[in-house]
Amino acid sequence: MSTETFEFQVEARQLLQLMIHSVYSNKDVFLRELVSNASDALDKLRLASLKDDAPDVDVSDPHIEIDVDRESRTLTVRDNGIGMSYDEVTRLIGTIANSGTAQFLRELRERDGAGADGLIGQFGVGFYSGFMVADEVTLLTRRAGEEHGTRWTSRGEGTYTLERVEEAPQGTSVTLHLKPEDSENQLHDYTSTWKIKEIVKRYSDFITWPVRLLPTAAPGEDGEAPEAETLNSMKALWARPRDEVSEDEYHELYKHISHDWRDPLETVRLQAEGTFEYQALLFIPSHAPHDLFTQGHQRGVQLYVKRVFIMDDCEELLPPHLRFVKGVVDAQDLSLNVSREILQQDRHIRMIQRRLTKKVVATVKDMMASAPDRYATFWREFGAVLKEGLVTDPDNRDALLAVCSFATTHDAERPATLKEYAERMKDGQEAVYYLTGESRQALENSPHMEAFTARGIEVLLLTDPVDEVWADAVGEYDGKPLRSVAKGELDLAEDGDGASDEEKDKRSEEYAGLLGWMTEHLGEDVKEVRLSSRLTVSPACVVSDANELTPALENMYRAMGQEIPHAKRILELNPEHQLVKALNRAHTGGGDRAELTDTAELLYSLAVLAEGGRPKDSARFVKLVADRLERTL
Repeated sequence: MSTETFEFQVEARQLLQLMIHSVYSNKDVFLRELVSNASDALDKLRLASLKDDAPDVDVSDPHIEIDVDRESRTLTVRDNGIGMSYDEVTRLIGTIANSGTAQFLRELRERDGAGADGLIGQFGVGFYSGFMVADEVTLLTRRAGEEHGTRWTSRGEGTYTLERVEEAPQGTSVTLHLKPEDSENQLHDYTSTWKIKEIVKRYSDFITWPVRLLPTAAPGEDGEAPEAETLNSMKALWARPRDEVSEDEYHELYKHISHDWRDPLETVRLQAEGTFEYQALLFIPSHAPHDLFTQGHQRGVQLYVKRVFIMDDCEELLPPHLRFVKGVVDAQDLSLNVSREILQQDRHIRMIQRRLTKKVVATVKDMMASAPDRYATFWREFGAVLKEGLVTDPDNRDALLAVCSFATTHDAERPATLKEYAERMKDGQEAVYYLTGESRQALENSPHMEAFTARGIEVLLLTDPVDEVWADAVGEYDGKPLRSVAKGELDLAEDGDGASDEEKDKRSEEYAGLLGWMTEHLGEDVKEVRLSSRLTVSPACVVSDANELTPALENMYRAMGQEIPHAKRILELNPEHQLVKALNRAHTGGGDRAELTDTAELLYSLAVLAEGGRPKDSARFVKLVADRLERTL
């Protein structure tokens, strides 16, 4: 039969060069693309065979073959699927040469040369990835039910040929005449059987149909040729009913994708059906990786489309506060860029992320109720990460808050949920109280805790850096405000205890002179000196205003490169402490002003030290303390 030669248009030639040199960052994916196309052809044949007017074809052994000839340096990917007619080859394989080309290049130009990474894979150009590794590509195909086949050949330069052929097996074969090996340009020896096995195992291990590597050895002495080797497992655990998969199989898959030698803490399955179908098999690890909080931490789950591996760490499918989750998501269709290496941010991606997030959080909630020991392990390992979602994920904030637990003064060993805290609140208590700091010990010994300890009011003890942020972001629980015991002016009389208004007025009048003088003298460091209702043992403490950042939060923002102006804080004095009483008497009696000044500075520096800070002038503080100690000897 006659052979027709066609010339690529100028734009098509430019696009073909782009495909060969720019679109794919990894040349190995050519085999993924060809195997994926073959798998699609087998899927289509299966569907066609179920129709009433199905073609009379053999569907007893659908498979994909890879045939390597080391001498002629060719690699052939062959399937016995639906195949293509002459017109379909012209239309489908020729997509690169039709009007889609102009649209593709126009979108590239509109991106100011940013490359093809953001373009949707709607141009059918995966087939052309073969030109990355081949000098010439030949396609031979025959559509199921038809008599004649079609051969398409091109060197990827300026022309391609089309020919009708009499003899052709059902299905499609793509033969690549391979370029010489070039390790510097990541062009491997694709006639190597170990390399073929490696690529198929990585990208195509879970596709439905067997991928067989034909033997390269000659027949043995008995005249029998070696059998073809099936390279893929076809064991997509997420696609099998749960009762057909053992826990050991799940654990084996987890270890394979996470490179963790421990069993996972929990397995999470999700299957979505309808207009957009996908399956997910996720794992919650039993141990946090060492780099969980480092900037270079690789997060995300493996992404498959129709069981074909697309990428390892797909960050778009889970939010950052679930970055510890490992697993697989397999979608029937997704908007990928032309090289299938970058996801488009479309509604399907956002929908998957929302569903996966809700499913993981619901699993943690179930774990909390039915397996408290496993939940305790989960919270110890990942609680600090999950709490980030209280700030960054307002849509799921209530659900996340329900699975959070916190150390409290109620029980030194067992953390509590906010629900449990609320159930234990004292009659008349109007707020949920908390204190942030570096350690439980430091918080329990903080001057800010004294009045709460004395009155038996439970306080949340928050020691993770994120606690400084989420407590402000959440603001309240069950209608009750979250209040830091180190911020604002606390009046515990509101919670059923404390001094009467008459006693407060009398004390304020008694200390008015001292407070005014200290406010003026310490004006560079504090905005106000006032009497405290939160101290019972310590002479003084420093607090932040109700709407201001704490020093720890200021330091956190500065560490992230944000310039935060330093806010003056408030010095609170304990009017019942003997040191404060003596200072007030000395001030009222007109005592030595130099002595009073030194004492006021010492009192302020001691308050800063008590909360874990450091005096502004350490040398002067040491000198003042040494002078005072000397006088006592």
